Amino acid sequence: MTAMHMLSLGEVLDKLATRFDEADLFYGHGTDNAWDEAVYLVFCALQIPFTADEQIMSRAITAQEQQKVEALATRRLVERLPVAYLVGEAWFAGLPFTVNEQVLIPRSPIAELIQQEFATLLPRTPEHILDLCTGSGCIGIATALTFEDSRVDLADISPQALEVARANVQRHGLESRVRAVQSDLFAALQGPYDLILCNPPYVSQQEVDELPPEYRHEPALGLLSEDDGLAIPLRILREAADLLAPEGVLIMEVGYSREALSARLPGVPLLWLEFAHGGDGVLLLTREQLRDFAQHFV
Repeated sequence: MTAMHMLSLGEVLDKLATRFDEADLFYGHGTDNAWDEAVYLVFCALQIPFTADEQIMSRAITAQEQQKVEALATRRLVERLPVAYLVGEAWFAGLPFTVNEQVLIPRSPIAELIQQEFATLLPRTPEHILDLCTGSGCIGIATALTFEDSRVDLADISPQALEVARANVQRHGLESRVRAVQSDLFAALQGPYDLILCNPPYVSQQEVDELPPEYRHEPALGLLSEDDGLAIPLRILREAADLLAPEGVLIMEVGYSREALSARLPGVPLLWLEFAHGGDGVLLLTREQLRDFAQHFV
């Protein structure tokens, strides 16, 4: 790929996927293998739609285009930057979102719940929704597009993350019913909410130190939580009931801190949701349950 003679798109992808495969990269920010990673980088870099016909593989790639791909590929290989940051875009629940290093790269299994319209999990169609610890805004925005009559608050403590979230609100044309609010968890929010969705920081410092280099480009503010990763999730469990409507529901992701949280709360009937397309560590509690078991969250 370093030689700038004319190559087809298929040849460029083959060469790049081989380089990625040999480099022992870590995947997990939208792909799980070298070929998909190469497609992600090249298609975004050259603005080729992912829905393009198979014949696109024979498309000639100019020397200038090869140089653009090579510059990004070198950063992926040398700096271990995730492709989403290199191209400024990630996909979530079938939707494109603008991202940068001020926000986590969208990858929550909550996307599956959104695409299923939360199936039987909610007592009624939610009208007022909160996406807490919103980051890029992807969870709240995708939910707003699913429930077209809903109003959605995107809350985050980081003003830099909220800039990205607001850009995504505008990108999806939702300014009339989705707003971004700077808030330390629930501090600046009023509710009541029919549905609170949350992918909070839940990773301990020890776990962060052991993460592959790709994850260290993500903001620590979106990952780190004290008390073995449980401090922020437990605070949310303590406070969420006050912001929920009478039949309101909290859905929160705690990822691989699931076992630690379950061990900490043996008397709480945590409902752990299952996913057909992968993912784990997402719980559901109603407002009534949060109130009934409040003493366990202290």
